[in-house]
Amino acid sequence: MYVIAISLLKQQITMRVLLASPRGFCAGVNMAIEALELALRTLPTPIYVYHEIVHNKHVVENFRGRGVLFVDELAEVPAGATLLFSAHGVSPEIRQSARDRNLRAIDATCPLVTKVHLEAIKYADLGYTIFLIGHEGHDEVIGTMGEAPEAIVLVEAPEDVDGLQVADESKLAYLTQTTLSVDDANRIIDRLKARFPKITAPPKADICYATQNRQEAVAVLAAEADLTLVLGSQNSSNSQRLAELSRERGVSSRLIDGPQDIDPAWFEGVETVLVTAGASAPEVVVNAVLDLLREQFDATIEPRTLRQEDVSFQLPRELRAAAAD
Repeated sequence: MYVIAISLLKQQITMRVLLASPRGFCAGVNMAIEALELALRTLPTPIYVYHEIVHNKHVVENFRGRGVLFVDELAEVPAGATLLFSAHGVSPEIRQSARDRNLRAIDATCPLVTKVHLEAIKYADLGYTIFLIGHEGHDEVIGTMGEAPEAIVLVEAPEDVDGLQVADESKLAYLTQTTLSVDDANRIIDRLKARFPKITAPPKADICYATQNRQEAVAVLAAEADLTLVLGSQNSSNSQRLAELSRERGVSSRLIDGPQDIDPAWFEGVETVLVTAGASAPEVVVNAVLDLLREQFDATIEPRTLRQEDVSFQLPRELRAAAAD
């Protein structure tokens, strides 16, 4: 239960809340969290995780409170301990270091991220230069670039394309981080295709289904709203993109971890609020925000579903036997 340190005055007009769907956990996040839950129940503790299991403060703090240790360096993990690789994936160098330290490694990488890794390996083996569209420093980008660092060039913005130099324009391919804004990625892709007409696209778009679906919901529903609340953490790329997408459509947006972050000043003159959640934000924080809006603003909740999602991913093979038991 959250303790709200602010006092919100009820509005005279009942607030209307559009509750977007799809929202919240995607299949990759569900798999990673289920894997960590199962590891806690069935394996010797402590359990270590390389980086955050997903980019969400609520999820990470919940697991930390139950004894999970999140590390940024494998040197922090004792030899022979259990280590989960996060949903964002890791480089071959990290995998080899885990083997060298005799760690019990459990790979909770999202299969859609693994798909991008495999594409990078394939194109690098064919002698291609690969333009990776993404954000510098993001865990997923670091892992993907680690597959073929000599062959991959990071491209963060359309303006970067003009300065790109390659030895053989007939052997070029592009890949994308899975959590990008579709619009932003397409602007870069269009610039790449204009400059390098022979560039090869991935067989299937790299931006994941969940990212696209959540962006579509905001793009459609923001037109009816005065304010958009996005549940998600500041280091969540896909959550940041949802907030940006609303702003691009002229609707103020706020990216929050939960109701404790809400400022009453945001709601002055606001009659309709769009509520959504990034792919790593749990439904419990969505419900906490809805409870606050009901209590303080007599809000009525209107669920709005644009697409149904029924995607699921298998648990890591290292845990499937334990799951069967």
